[in-house]
Amino acid sequence: MTASTNMITLAVVGAHLTGQPLNYQLQERNAILLKTCQTAPTYRFYALANIQPAKPGLVKVIDASGVGIEVEVWQLSAEGFGTFVAAVPPPLVIGTLDLEDGSSVKGFLCEPYVIPDAQDISHYGSWRNYLASL
Repeated sequence: MTASTNMITLAVVGAHLTGQPLNYQLQERNAILLKTCQTAPTYRFYALANIQPAKPGLVKVIDASGVGIEVEVWQLSAEGFGTFVAAVPPPLVIGTLDLEDGSSVKGFLCEPYVIPDAQDISHYGSWRNYLASL
């Protein structure tokens, strides 16, 4: 396997962003920040209740209520990606995110069962904007 085929891209939206409390989990796996961009406008964004450190949840919607949410796209080795994903706690999951440029990457999504207790923060457009509003 060549180095280029042994790399996986991962989009993060909250506590793993640069400067946030869980970013070290990417750093310790020698992840490389590729870009900051937005998802396609097909998501709703929530501040999850009773989770520490504070984390958001991203849910894909099939109606017209979706918006684009800021993400950071990182690159990790397949091994680093595997150990990272193994440590992701529920209700968060790693799935496929659609980006504004039409590409798709692996990234954080949220299981919808926690949404009734969460605060919809989609209108902020990013976790950083939401945190700045507190």
